[in-house]
Amino acid sequence: MITLGVEEEYLLVDPATAVPSPVVEQVRRAAGLGPFAEGAEIQDELLQAQIEVATPVCWSLDEVGGHLLRLRHALASAAAASGCRVAATGAAPVRGGLSVPVTPTPRYLRMAGEARQLVDEQLICGMHVHVGVPDPEMGVAVLNRIRGWLPTLLAMSANSPLWDGRDTGFASWRTIVFGRWPVSGAPPHFDGLTAYETRLEALVASGVIADRGQIYWQARLSDRYPTVEVRCLDVQLRVDDAVMLAGIVRGLVATAIAEEKAGMPLPEVAPELARAADWHAARHGLNGTLLDPFGCPQDSGEALYTLLRYITPALEDAGDLRSVSGLVDRLLRVGTPADRQRRARDEKGLPGLIDLLTGAVTTIEPLDYGDPLNTSATISRSDEVSFDG
Repeated sequence: MITLGVEEEYLLVDPATAVPSPVVEQVRRAAGLGPFAEGAEIQDELLQAQIEVATPVCWSLDEVGGHLLRLRHALASAAAASGCRVAATGAAPVRGGLSVPVTPTPRYLRMAGEARQLVDEQLICGMHVHVGVPDPEMGVAVLNRIRGWLPTLLAMSANSPLWDGRDTGFASWRTIVFGRWPVSGAPPHFDGLTAYETRLEALVASGVIADRGQIYWQARLSDRYPTVEVRCLDVQLRVDDAVMLAGIVRGLVATAIAEEKAGMPLPEVAPELARAADWHAARHGLNGTLLDPFGCPQDSGEALYTLLRYITPALEDAGDLRSVSGLVDRLLRVGTPADRQRRARDEKGLPGLIDLLTGAVTTIEPLDYGDPLNTSATISRSDEVSFDG
């Protein structure tokens, strides 16, 4: 079994207007003092209306779901006590008239000094999935093999259609905003670990970026953990959709490792097609076609089933096939979170949108065959407290 972990970013918003609320220190302090979260599991982000959580290392999707529920509940309670709400959206649907203050760390202040407007517009939230790999050399091989699937993952996760009170026309506006940093988008192909390290060192030496933390490719090797980190995903409305994506990412990594060990041919994705596929996925989500790993257009539903077929052996080995395939089927029936945001706004206006973005943070919608995520699982740091989801 391959280990995994998930990081999620959220917005703190005013409960009546959805304007970002710069109270991260107050919320973080309150959440860390509560019974459901360790202080180290909750982190500041670039702007003071953003907050991030990170699960421990997990072996199963049940663990991932239980930890995300626990951490989301801790933040929701702390935010309510601080007069705001936690919103699970990839981009702020309303920004307000004033810029949100930057979190005053030397690194973040330096970024603000170098890219003021871009930093002001970083009211965006992603989901990062870490999957364990045997060694960095294999990690680079995994990056080469999964890069063609990143647009499909992006389309499935799309959850940021609104910005400045308007519909952007994109399913994932977060992808467009984040893509303006100098090192972003799909990772290039690398001829092994030495080439990977050489190119990263050259980027830092250029002075255009300050450090390796500003390598914002949609998939990269983690500098802190022995993992591949997939970063192309918008944060999810619901925990169960986050778990679905985590399971798919682990399935892709496991499949890539197996193919590399077997010496199977490496799929080639031209850089221009990778960029076009990424933009197309951000624009349309699952409403239309997707480009497959070879750059060929495919109906989005068929693209998802192609992906599932490709990683089925890995999902079966992990015991994840039933839950992940059921959640993918539901995604195709009800649409992406971006589709749900648009429906909520169209049907109930801003109040309905706020209820969706903040109310879905700690909810799970069971599948017809039963809840695959074990929603009665413990969410406390010990076995003393449990939550019946």
